[in-house]
Amino acid sequence: MAKLVLGPLLRHVNDSSATVWVETDSPCDVTIAGHTARTFQVGAQHFALVLLENLGPRTEYDVRLDGETAWPQVGSDFPKPVIRTGDVRRIAFGSCRAAPHQPVGPDALDAFAQRLMTAPEEEWPQALILLGDQVYADEPTEATKQWLSDHRGEHRRGTGEPDGEVVHFAEYARLYHETWGDPEIRWLLSVVPTSMIFDDHDVRDDWNTSAVWRKEMASKPWWRDRIRGAISSYWVYQHLGNLGPDELAQDPLYAKVKAHGADVLPLLEEFAEEADKEAAGRKSTWWSYRRDFGRARLLMVDTRSGRILEDDKRQMVSDEEFDWIERNSEGDFDHLLIGSSLPWLMPHALSHFQSLNEIGARKPGWQGRAAEKIRQALDLEHWPAFRESFDRLSRMIEKAANNGSATVCVLSGDVHHSYVAEAEFLRPTKALVTQLVCSPVHNEPPKVFEPAFRLSWSRAAAWVFRRLATLAGVPDDLMRWRKISGPHFGNSVALLDLDGRRARYRLLSATGAETASVLLGREPQ
Repeated sequence: MAKLVLGPLLRHVNDSSATVWVETDSPCDVTIAGHTARTFQVGAQHFALVLLENLGPRTEYDVRLDGETAWPQVGSDFPKPVIRTGDVRRIAFGSCRAAPHQPVGPDALDAFAQRLMTAPEEEWPQALILLGDQVYADEPTEATKQWLSDHRGEHRRGTGEPDGEVVHFAEYARLYHETWGDPEIRWLLSVVPTSMIFDDHDVRDDWNTSAVWRKEMASKPWWRDRIRGAISSYWVYQHLGNLGPDELAQDPLYAKVKAHGADVLPLLEEFAEEADKEAAGRKSTWWSYRRDFGRARLLMVDTRSGRILEDDKRQMVSDEEFDWIERNSEGDFDHLLIGSSLPWLMPHALSHFQSLNEIGARKPGWQGRAAEKIRQALDLEHWPAFRESFDRLSRMIEKAANNGSATVCVLSGDVHHSYVAEAEFLRPTKALVTQLVCSPVHNEPPKVFEPAFRLSWSRAAAWVFRRLATLAGVPDDLMRWRKISGPHFGNSVALLDLDGRRARYRLLSATGAETASVLLGREPQ
């Protein structure tokens, strides 16, 4: 009899349909609420994405493998799995969640799940957005390091594979089992639809920070296996559930996977290699996508794999993909949400420093080499470090803020502190434009980071680095921005409550304390 290894994960939900993802230990038919899908095989593992259609506003469900009930578990104290369609009034989001048992403070998402278990369904979020670093491939737990040592054995010694880092698909799968297998998290992901995007630690620290970085990685004998394992596992564990029914029906890779009838790992690894060539200027695939939550639209932007890192051109995403993002920023909705693992608006000094560093890294000789070392050491790879893309995104946001929406909110993580910043363009916009950051969920940085981030928000530091950036030839910013909440430190989960044309950002600590509350939105002008 087949057993449930991981899941169910409730993924894409709209007014009448949903997808539910599971991993099993052997081939089987997976049935959920009267809808059945056959598993597909990746290596020694088996997965299914079950599409449920013609749903009502509330559907309780269980998971059956070849007709036998596998979920919920017998004697479970958790509320029953349920799929809720209809209005989206509350969205939870955050990034940077290290696995349980890492010594980085309390897990805010786990604590949030525990509070929801005793709360009425009306208080549950209708969507969860995970903005990168769902797993830490280069910083696994001690238990996983020991598992890697045991798993690789003598036959893999001498391959050059890094000790204490994952490389292959099955090793990445171990990370997902560890981080999503926690009982409270597993329940949360079974009842709240989740949208995801990767960041660097889902692959490796500083992933695609520059052409120099890619060249350094390509020289390592294990890197080809690493990127194949990373991207193929991302497609299975994260990306597939981001797609709606129409997108799944049009996805050629998903069609091949379902029709293959045997192990599709070679197929996925070949796809992964092609996808990785995007950063070398060759178009292969997009990870960006769109989700509509009633009167709110989410545009999730891939800020990692889609980078263009040619010697004479640096872009966060290609022109073609940016064209798609711009087209989808237009429409009839109250709130435009731009999901970006990396913030658009950052502490002023750090923003100017990143644009300054980009210019320095282009210089020949020792100056360029020094700037590149600083870039990699200090993680200078956010939107301002891709100045052409930073300005293009700013222009797109300004235009979107005059197209009828009440708010334009950029949702981000990565920077290990949380804050709200409001943008003010030279010509006032009709919509309120904000940068909303929640980081980390479970990965508190060393305390030395706190004074450094506070200093980077200071007016004096902003003036100094803006002056240096101007002297170096960095163009003027297209807008000003001011921090209206934060910086907040510690593991947290953010909530975005939607109420007509207004919204409210709330930041909840791992203890449940509300550390920030900011009302967003303007009346039509």
